[in-house]
Amino acid sequence: MSSVAPNPETGDLPILLTGGTGQVGAALRRLSGPGFQIHAPGRDQLDLRDCDQIAAMVASRPWRAVINSGAYTAVDKAEHDVESAWAINAKAPAALARATAQAGIPLIHLSTDFVFGGTKSTPYEEMDIIGPLGVYGASKAAGESSVKSENPKHLILRTAWLVSPDGGNFVKTMLRLAKTLDEVSVVNDQLGCPTSADDLANVLRRVLWRLEAESPPYGIYHLVNSGEATWHDLAKAVFDQAQAAGFKVPVLKAIPTSGYPTPARRPVNSRLDTKKLTRDFGVSLRPWQEAVSDVVAALLAQPTR
Repeated sequence: MSSVAPNPETGDLPILLTGGTGQVGAALRRLSGPGFQIHAPGRDQLDLRDCDQIAAMVASRPWRAVINSGAYTAVDKAEHDVESAWAINAKAPAALARATAQAGIPLIHLSTDFVFGGTKSTPYEEMDIIGPLGVYGASKAAGESSVKSENPKHLILRTAWLVSPDGGNFVKTMLRLAKTLDEVSVVNDQLGCPTSADDLANVLRRVLWRLEAESPPYGIYHLVNSGEATWHDLAKAVFDQAQAAGFKVPVLKAIPTSGYPTPARRPVNSRLDTKKLTRDFGVSLRPWQEAVSDVVAALLAQPTR
């Protein structure tokens, strides 16, 4: 059975969340309420570069579980800021895994499609061999390894191409560029799975309740919206919806990866297979087009857009 029961007075599950200001963190905080109490300390309370502070926070109260959505996500900057990327993406998950193992509670750790090299011709499955192409992917892979080795009660959830009304993401960038540019060039030879942070958060809520079971499933799972797209496909979906709503949109031009060089290499194939998630948790995420449409609608409705 689980080592920490719900609060006997409220029935709430107290959950410690890192990265509460990110896309997934913001979505999870919106879900916090009766039965599911999210506690997301700010950076002034929990610095993920401080392993002692991590241990103290985990030990500060009887959490039901810890969700680690905190990460260094500046993919290109990581190529030159190796120390920071490694501290947050590799060392912090190791410290969280040790602390949660000591407390006897599960650690849910969010990871990324960037742990793969992108050479596979079909969507990646959970146990496919990893092969990160840069510092960001390597640091996230190291974090996964530590979580697996330090706490047997772990769930590593790999996701990709996150979009939401919060934080920085591709959809928000496209809408911002549409305000000032007449033409936008977007890469059309990288395949992935655009994923709603809100959809991911809803799955996490179901996963947390499943952890109350006698023998909950642990391990690595892929969690993305269904379907696949190139960055150009995603940009077109954004611009088509904006145009239909009466907003100005630029001409969209498709270019190869070679036409948009970046410091960090990107996987050509970032598609993730989610059959294992469906089998073990009974979860199937909706098509990415529906998820992205909700995000675009929310952003277009913002008065400051």
